[in-house]
Amino acid sequence: MTSTARRYFEEMYEGDADPWGFETSAYERRKYALTMASLPNEHYGSVFEPGCSIGVLTELLATRCDRLLATDLIPSVLERARVRLEHYPQVVLSPLAIPGSWPKGRFDLVVLSEIAYYFDATTLERVIERTLESTGPGAHVVGVHWRGQTNYPLSGDGAHEIIGSCSALTRLVHHVETDFILEVWERQH
Repeated sequence: MTSTARRYFEEMYEGDADPWGFETSAYERRKYALTMASLPNEHYGSVFEPGCSIGVLTELLATRCDRLLATDLIPSVLERARVRLEHYPQVVLSPLAIPGSWPKGRFDLVVLSEIAYYFDATTLERVIERTLESTGPGAHVVGVHWRGQTNYPLSGDGAHEIIGSCSALTRLVHHVETDFILEVWERQH
């Protein structure tokens, strides 16, 4: 199966401004709290969050960094995030489709939250290559994904196996629940 098409996301947001319940779901609140608690550093210089959606996790990340680039495919979704994040001048929102379009610059933290399983294995490997190109030793990569059944190219566990197989990353955090997997890796070389 190839990577999930842009049209899938457009259709999801046409029917519901928050189709995954990022603002209202107890699952999301718990996952976000554990994600933030799992970050090895209290503060980061520069963070990249692709697939930010309406910016709920982005808002939490904004409190822990000097600069945050958050991206999404869908312009209307970014506008909703922009309203949420208007009081965070360190946040830049940009329409960007990774891995084909990758931001310039270096990041201390890359957050892959509920995004990696939308890619096929080859494309996810390219995402990891681009992540390594834009980070240096000591940078952190977060992966957090739903573990239930999907019709996406990869499962949450499968996406984490691919990320974890990268020899330049050492796993620092491994948290598995019935519903989601959360891992944090550190860039070694």
